[in-house]
Amino acid sequence: MTAQSKIEAATPHVYQAIAAVQGELATVGIAKTRRNTQGSGYNFRGIDDVYAALSPLLAKHKLVVVPRVLTREVIERQSKNGGALFYVTVHAEFDFVSAIDGTTHTAATFGEAMDSGDKATNKAMSAAYKYAAFMTFAIPTEGDNDADAVTHEVASAPRRTAMITDEQRSLMTALIPAAGKTVQDIVEAYGVSSIAELSEAKAAAAIARLKSLAKEPA
Repeated sequence: MTAQSKIEAATPHVYQAIAAVQGELATVGIAKTRRNTQGSGYNFRGIDDVYAALSPLLAKHKLVVVPRVLTREVIERQSKNGGALFYVTVHAEFDFVSAIDGTTHTAATFGEAMDSGDKATNKAMSAAYKYAAFMTFAIPTEGDNDADAVTHEVASAPRRTAMITDEQRSLMTALIPAAGKTVQDIVEAYGVSSIAELSEAKAAAAIARLKSLAKEPA
């Protein structure tokens, strides 16, 4: 047995199989046959292209890929047109298992995607698989950072209104009886259910009014 044969015999088959798939993909590659036509547009490899290229090679070299989703996060956003967009992030692991000796190597990736319907999770899982394959088998990407060929325009997040401060709340508590008013008078005047819901600006206006009333003669 040659030294090279001894090394190969001692190497877990899962790594031999990954190296073999890498070697074949280095020769044929995966062409960017699809194009995102939105915005400036770009060419990309879709998940179907990855499956089509990998499936025969995985079967040939007795390598199995088993996915596992560890976590999933969903955030609802709004598109510029006012519709709902569901932004999903999944943390997934992929077990690369040798069908020869059962040895295993696990790769972990994140997948992100947005969709206006019920496909965001599917797209995020596809993205996670695609990039696990790109990194494990060293498939060149050349800036291929698509999210399944769809570009969504997300509306800017609304600016958060500053709320009443603790100092304003304490001052209002002291001024309300001095001005001959009640808490209910204030919340009704400003259309809120409690003083805590007043914005900082509305609280300042209320304090100015209360101070004025407190100085007026009875």
